Amino acid sequence: MTESTDNSSITATGKVKRSFPTAAPNGEIARVLLAFLATAGLFYVNIMPALIDGLIEGLGFNNQQAGFVGSANVYGAAAGALTAVFLVKHIPWRATSVLCLLGLLSTDVVSIYLTDPTTLIVVRFIHGCIGGGLVGIGFAVISRTTHADRTFGYLLTVQFGLGGLGLIYLPGLVPEYGTAALFLSLIAFSIVTLLMLPFLDDYPIKEVTAEQAAGRSKINYKILALALLATFLFQAANMGVYAYIIGMGKNAGLAPDFISTTLGVAAWIAIAGSVLVILLSTRYGRLFPVGCAIVLTCIGTWILHYSEIKSMFWLANVGVGITWAFIISYLLGMCAEFDTTGQTAALGGFASKMGLASGPMVAALILGENNYTLLINLAVITLIACLIVFVVPARVLDKSGGQR
Repeated sequence: MTESTDNSSITATGKVKRSFPTAAPNGEIARVLLAFLATAGLFYVNIMPALIDGLIEGLGFNNQQAGFVGSANVYGAAAGALTAVFLVKHIPWRATSVLCLLGLLSTDVVSIYLTDPTTLIVVRFIHGCIGGGLVGIGFAVISRTTHADRTFGYLLTVQFGLGGLGLIYLPGLVPEYGTAALFLSLIAFSIVTLLMLPFLDDYPIKEVTAEQAAGRSKINYKILALALLATFLFQAANMGVYAYIIGMGKNAGLAPDFISTTLGVAAWIAIAGSVLVILLSTRYGRLFPVGCAIVLTCIGTWILHYSEIKSMFWLANVGVGITWAFIISYLLGMCAEFDTTGQTAALGGFASKMGLASGPMVAALILGENNYTLLINLAVITLIACLIVFVVPARVLDKSGGQR
């Protein structure tokens, strides 16, 4: 009997014997554990408003400096996710995940003690590269489950649920404890995920039959490119606004406590969007439900023009939160449909992170002091472009029954 790198041993019959009890690979518990794995490397995105505002309030950064730190973190994640595309088939995913989580812990600890914008940008970019690789691995493993859309639904549930908690409490902790409160929350998430890893199944790459290989060679890469572009545009539009939503609320005259509570509650209510994905899956296709949700996102974003009215600010954040969780689950699921090895799923993760990074970057460049009107208008235009691009791949996948 010899020990493997994945906390398992191989018996004389060749059967793998696990050292830990494992969740059923396609069961609901496993989907939750995988959601934590795929979230750990990018959890800072879910508390991005608190992170940006914390850097401004806690370290005295200006809008542009804080935005560049956030963007550097996610651009690093995009680089890591792209690297994962080429490695996911050749690396032991569990052992690599452990190394990535340890890397995240180390860079978060270092970040606590940094106060210079340039140095923090460099360290957060490194953190992003590690986290992006981890998320790419998580996406690849998710794509090896049945009904990947459902697992992505769980992923968004975890992200919005815990992200909402962070948005409620972290802004209030920064004045007292500084930015350490932000980075300690990320450290805690990585530790919890590290403890979950042993209880996941091995998720080996499925053997490809000759028929499947022939079918894969017929993949329409133009359709895949459109799915990736739709994912990029959607994430860029939403994160460009979301990264500065606390500043937008303050500029409109809203109280900080009201803003943080609204964002936290909105994130919790947004879980309804990801739960709806779990319940619906692709029973009604993608084109109609997701298309309608993108239109609603445009309307919700436009309502932010009236942020000085508390009810409008609340309605916009809750509405966009629900549709965001709903839509991105389907967009990532669409990307995962193009192969079974996890490479196109990792590509979807790369497109998502490029959008999440580019949104705050563009916002930092155009926002100036407080040009929120232009920011909102640009986000709405980008969402309309996303809708146009989304139509073709959604229609093709709906007609083909999924795999393409």
